[in-house]
Amino acid sequence: MIDAHQHFWQLGRFDYPWMSKDLGVLYRDYLPADLAPILQRHHITRTVLVQASNSIAESRWLLELADSHDFIAGVVGWVDLTNPEIPTHPKFKGVRHLVESEPNDDWLVLPAVLSGLQKLSARGLPYDLLVHTRHLKHVPLVAESCPDLKLVIDHLAKPPIARNEIDEWSRAFKPLANYPNIYCKLSGLVTEANWDSWRVDDLRPYVDCALESFGPERMMFGSDYPVCLLAASYDRVLGSFQEILKDLSDTDREKIFAGNAAKFYRLD
Repeated sequence: MIDAHQHFWQLGRFDYPWMSKDLGVLYRDYLPADLAPILQRHHITRTVLVQASNSIAESRWLLELADSHDFIAGVVGWVDLTNPEIPTHPKFKGVRHLVESEPNDDWLVLPAVLSGLQKLSARGLPYDLLVHTRHLKHVPLVAESCPDLKLVIDHLAKPPIARNEIDEWSRAFKPLANYPNIYCKLSGLVTEANWDSWRVDDLRPYVDCALESFGPERMMFGSDYPVCLLAASYDRVLGSFQEILKDLSDTDREKIFAGNAAKFYRLD
C-alpha cells in the first residue's frame, strides 16, 4: 500500500500561513518517527510527502527526510512557478503550491504560472492542485495549456461535506474527468466534514461521484496525515475509505491504494 498524501513540519522552521494555535492537535512538530509505527501497523510501505509551506527551503528539508527514511518514496515540493528552479533529486516527484492562499482565484492561469507548469511538463514532473470549488473553473485551461502535464486534484477540491452540499461542487468537479491527464486524491475529506460527528456515509456521496467520474484508474488514496487528526485518527481515515470501496474488485482497490500513485509519481 502507498499513502499518496502526507505531511511533516517543524514549527518555527518554515512559514506555514495556515498554521495557528487554534488548530490544537496540529500545533506541534510532526516528524517521521510519529508516522512510521502507524504505517507499519497498516502494512503501508511507501508514502508521498507533500509540501506544507511555499518555500524552497522546506522542499530541501523534505528531501533530506526522504534521504533518511526509506518509506518516503517521493516528495511533492514547492518551487516558484513564475521562475521555476527545480531540484535535481531522485525523490523529487512533483510540485504543489498553496493556491488556496492566493488572493486571486485565477492565479493558476496567470501567463507566468502556465509557463512554469509547461516547464514542469517538459521535465516529466506532475502537479498537485490544492484548490477549492471556486478554483475548478480555471483547471480546464491548465489541462488544455499543458496536455502532457499530469495533474491531480488534492482532497477532491475540498467539497462542502459538513454542509451536506454537493450540487455546486459536483457540477464543477465532474467535467474535469474529461481531461485524461487529470487524476484525483481521496484525501482530506474528513476535515471537510463535521469534525466531531461525521460518519462514513457523509463521505460516501463525494467518493461515489469521484469514482463515477474518474474511475478507479485515476484515483489514489492519501491520508492527509497529520491534518486528518483534526477529525479522525489515521486508522479511521484508512478504514473509512476501505469501507466505502469494499465492493470494488481487488484489482481496482489495488490501483487506488497503491498502483495509481506509483505510476503517477513514477515511484522507484
